[in-house]
Amino acid sequence: MVFSSPTFIFLFLPLVFIINLCCRKSIKWSNALLLLASLLFYAWGEPVYVLLMLLTTFVNYLAALLMVRFPAKKKLFVTLSVVWSLGILVFFKYTDFLIESVNGLLGLSMKTVGIALPIGISFFTFQAMSYVLDVYRGDAECEKSFFRVMLYISLFPQLIAGPIVKYHDVAKELSCRSVTAKKTAEGLRRFCFGFGKKVLLSNALAVTADAVYALSPDALSAPAAWLGAIAYLFQIYFDFSGYSDMAIGLGRAFGFTFRENFNYPYVSASMQDFWRRWHISLSTWFKEYVYIPLGGNRKGKLRTGINKLTVFLLTGLWHGASWNFAIWGLYHGGFLMLESYGILKPNRWPKILRRIYAVLAAMVGFVFFRAETLQKAVLVLKEMLLGWQMTPAALAELSLLISPLSVAALLLSFFACTPVMHEAGEKLAARCPKSEWCIYLAALVLFLLSILSLSTAAYNPFIYFRF
Repeated sequence: MVFSSPTFIFLFLPLVFIINLCCRKSIKWSNALLLLASLLFYAWGEPVYVLLMLLTTFVNYLAALLMVRFPAKKKLFVTLSVVWSLGILVFFKYTDFLIESVNGLLGLSMKTVGIALPIGISFFTFQAMSYVLDVYRGDAECEKSFFRVMLYISLFPQLIAGPIVKYHDVAKELSCRSVTAKKTAEGLRRFCFGFGKKVLLSNALAVTADAVYALSPDALSAPAAWLGAIAYLFQIYFDFSGYSDMAIGLGRAFGFTFRENFNYPYVSASMQDFWRRWHISLSTWFKEYVYIPLGGNRKGKLRTGINKLTVFLLTGLWHGASWNFAIWGLYHGGFLMLESYGILKPNRWPKILRRIYAVLAAMVGFVFFRAETLQKAVLVLKEMLLGWQMTPAALAELSLLISPLSVAALLLSFFACTPVMHEAGEKLAARCPKSEWCIYLAALVLFLLSILSLSTAAYNPFIYFRF
């Protein structure tokens, strides 16, 4: 089950929403409903692996209880819980990758296991770890109710593809929250805008990006490679930020406040700025639970650089069990080191040059992110630089790629990835509060257009489901 499926839109969500409204005066019944709905939501797509999620939740819940009960041994319990969580993640996500890497390195021929990857395992594992680590560090109180911990980890708006919600951010709302007409309206409006991002922009851009990355070497040219890189740059942004908008909006409609996960990353003025704006919940998680414990920037420039590269290598591998993702992570870590050491000084450049630099650097990195293999990524980058001699096959493919739909989607994307529309809406609401209905009308129109688009096009799943 996914956010943009007809079953979710027309059956699951309305039913859960209406019943929750009836239960809104009783936090106990509301929690019970949302927990049941969340487990059903996950079991719809992963009927077996819902047990894995519950077991991981129980292990971390029990570890937190034992840390409070036996404070002298809390380091042992937190270590055991982290080993369990990381062990589960490594087993399901990285077993085949490790076998293939060993085979390639040592010339062996060990068979891969072919383990199916549970949907959203990286997200619910990191949330479970953040709970027990927060309790260990004293940033959150130990929750005595297993069902509230289970609701925190399994809450369906953010369960499958984030944002990663830390326990101390929603601890109070698990015990006391309100569902008001204003919160509900704002939440559903946010959901509609996110839905439109995914269906109307990301899905349209996916057609172009997928077509380019499917081209054979003789049919690929520099214009096509650049077109594919730009299309994917926008596709992944509208895909993931769209999902985050939908999750944040639904959370608000059900009384929860999730932190922002994107802040217009394509207007960044440096790569450091980019990572303050892109997938904020993940970068914050690694900063709090990996970078700072490793020493952060407190142990000299060399150690700081090693810490950053370590964090970004792990960030890349978190996204997928492939050397492409590892290189993508190291690529970003390298840029941050160059900026930190003053080798690259974008803050001294003209504003337009800074923004072009950040977008180009992110776009090149996403070539490694999108390509199925490292060889394919190198081929696309090579063509972007050198493939300006057009063959008849390349010209024919390029003419097929440049369609009215792809051109319209790209033009809209250039506009929609900036804060222009959001700022215009805020100014309009501030000058004329009664005009806020225009924003709600726009959200409704986007929702209806998205439904029409889904009914006439093949479904394109969220990219981050596989993480």
